[in-house]
Amino acid sequence: MTAAPFTSDELARVLLPFGESCMLPARAYTDPDVLAWERRYLFAGGWCCVGRLDELFAGGVTQFGRLVGSVPVLFTRDGESVGAFANTCRHRGHELLADGASSDRGSVACPYHAWSYTLDGALRTAPRFQQVPGFVPAEYGLVALPVSVWHGWLFVNASADAVAFDEYVGALDGLVAPYAPADLKLAARHDYQVRANWKVIVENYQECYHCPHIHPELCAVSPPTSGDNYDLPGAWVGGSMDLRPDAETMSLDGRSGGEFLPGVDRRRVLYLALCPDLLLSLHPDYVMVHRLVPVAPDATQVECSWYVRDGVGDAAWAEDFWDRTNRQDWAACESVQRGLGSPHYRPGPLAPNEDAVYQWVTLIGRAYLGTPP
Repeated sequence: MTAAPFTSDELARVLLPFGESCMLPARAYTDPDVLAWERRYLFAGGWCCVGRLDELFAGGVTQFGRLVGSVPVLFTRDGESVGAFANTCRHRGHELLADGASSDRGSVACPYHAWSYTLDGALRTAPRFQQVPGFVPAEYGLVALPVSVWHGWLFVNASADAVAFDEYVGALDGLVAPYAPADLKLAARHDYQVRANWKVIVENYQECYHCPHIHPELCAVSPPTSGDNYDLPGAWVGGSMDLRPDAETMSLDGRSGGEFLPGVDRRRVLYLALCPDLLLSLHPDYVMVHRLVPVAPDATQVECSWYVRDGVGDAAWAEDFWDRTNRQDWAACESVQRGLGSPHYRPGPLAPNEDAVYQWVTLIGRAYLGTPP
């Protein structure tokens, strides 16, 4: 990992022990060069979530292109086999599929010079190369990238140099597994365009210091000082909140409109952030996921999805509650972003209940200095 455009002196206070440290420098949230580094070394260089496997390959899709951080990636599916490859033709480097494009064909074709590949990445045809002396088709297959399917979500390491996925998620898997997200169905989805840096959104998500001031609905169903934060292995941070005694779940009236998930703690809600782009909210009766895509230093696309047990018609009780709460958060994050752009901003200290923010900020700070998450 190449160090980011920060010196160790700039990050010295950030990496002090909790209670003595401060937030990241403003440039971490406003500088295009920092975001370019993050796209290459945190998004492409880590394990990035591109979405739900069953949704990405729905309707007979066998392949699709996606820009992961700053690296174009081609995803394929052949039966139960899922692959990821550098989305660049081995002839002249043309993208095989544009970002966001998909195909239901049984082979991958380059639109530039018609080189084609099987879905497992092997070179199938190279027009006019049959007569080229010494040309060996087996040497020109697509470059394979590490890929993993985790609880229904598809992940890729687009730079091909991260640690193994199991090590990357670490103890997070044990917290998520009881909710069996892969067995749940998509009930609702909202797409938000938030005028804030992606890290501002994650930091907001990891503390409830702000909850009494902007989230009356959330505080009505969960005490804002409840719960604990985890300090466990893996490239993630997170914690829990308790439900009030008279609340079944997080909804506007505290009641559930669906079915409770078997084998989970019905009195707690978990908030977990897997670096760089996946926020998991695990409730007694639904799973909510935010997937973050940075658009600019001050802009993030947020895909928010709600998953419920099969047979439940919708997630209106959760959707209404969280759409309101999300919009409260987005307004706060956008105000923070404007403040970070002020020439008078100086990194502030962390409150005693912002330990998960501290874990996140130091994870990012260490990455800036060359230690991958």
